[in-house]
Amino acid sequence: MYTDVHHLVVAVNNLKEAVEDYEKLGFKAEHVGRETAFGNRQALLYFGDSGSFIELVEPMSTDIPTARTIQRRGEGIHMVGLEVDDVKKAVAEMKARGVQLIEGAGGPSIHPKNTHGILCQLVERKRD
Repeated sequence: MYTDVHHLVVAVNNLKEAVEDYEKLGFKAEHVGRETAFGNRQALLYFGDSGSFIELVEPMSTDIPTARTIQRRGEGIHMVGLEVDDVKKAVAEMKARGVQLIEGAGGPSIHPKNTHGILCQLVERKRD
């Protein structure tokens, strides 16, 4: 069912500082400071040409999920994007197994109760 890790979302308090830290690790940040539909500022750090990436997100207000995650658990992994061949099929299989899913603007996600605290978004990525 799963074919790859599509992306990791890392919640941070200060995007500028986080970008500087990741650039020390050899990453090159793109789209730094771009605002997302989810109320965050972001920077994308790609893994070569694979299409996989780390998304650093800084909440722009205290009343959004990213901010609540940081308040509860501190900075760190907020979400994992899991690549699947067919999102509809994966959702149907999970529902049949009793997995709790959340339908959001970014597509279906596995509820953190089923993954020991990590929100997992299902992403269907077409490969060339």
